[in-house]
Amino acid sequence: MSTYAFRLLNVFAESTFGGNQLCVFEDARGMDEATMRALALQFNLSETTFILPSERADALVRIFTPDYEMRFAGHPTLGTAQVVRELAGTGDALSLEFKAGVVPVRAQGNVWTLVAPQPGGLKTAPENMTIAAMAALLGLYPDDVLDVPLWVDTGSDQLLVALRSVDAVRRACPDSGQLDAWPVSSLERKTVYVFAFDPERPGRVVSRYFFAKAGGGVVEDPGTGSACANLGGWLIAKGHALPLQYEIEQGAAVKRPCLLRLQVTADAAIQVGGKVIEIGRGSVTV
Repeated sequence: MSTYAFRLLNVFAESTFGGNQLCVFEDARGMDEATMRALALQFNLSETTFILPSERADALVRIFTPDYEMRFAGHPTLGTAQVVRELAGTGDALSLEFKAGVVPVRAQGNVWTLVAPQPGGLKTAPENMTIAAMAALLGLYPDDVLDVPLWVDTGSDQLLVALRSVDAVRRACPDSGQLDAWPVSSLERKTVYVFAFDPERPGRVVSRYFFAKAGGGVVEDPGTGSACANLGGWLIAKGHALPLQYEIEQGAAVKRPCLLRLQVTADAAIQVGGKVIEIGRGSVTV
């Protein structure tokens, strides 16, 4: 049997018990994939990461949800970067290798920013579902939907649905009884990211991210960095003037408030940032 050290962190957290939870295993050498999957299910967080040596970056990182492995995800990138900085002494600029590619990450204190990998460039695709059908899946009225649903991929493809108001975002209540009708991503996942621009607070967006769990049911993620990056891609696709920046609020509905920082540079590089707070350490023997 072997013992593996881990750390617990909250990412996109403005306070100790806010943010999206993450477990990071400091050194996964000697651990097989079956064990990684079992540990991700054991911790039952939205994601768990495993640090391994890399020939292309400061570390190779594998990301698992309780159900599957991910090519890239935002909050695991930022949280894992903070652990790698301490373990490897990299300083505030480092890079992490994922299945989606090598991602540069930098820090100012415990506020981390990544550059979305965008392998092959920004990709978008229309979703054939009508606005009325999409609204019905979300428990909303057709008039609540601002624009046609759009698939965006800046590292992990997701369906983005712009809503007309912050109130509509807060009222969204996906119907788990209609999961068979949900659109499916290229990775055979059913997800939807809803968002609205807050007219009372220029530069603010309120968002929520829903996904179907294996075995049924709809779950809400507190803070989704990959979807925030895809929002940057949505803004580019819709012709918004660059550069731009927004602060995105997410997670209030599940009592895990998150603040994500989105920037899109003049040359269309998409950057996602947020604060990382470590809250505990431990080890497991498997």
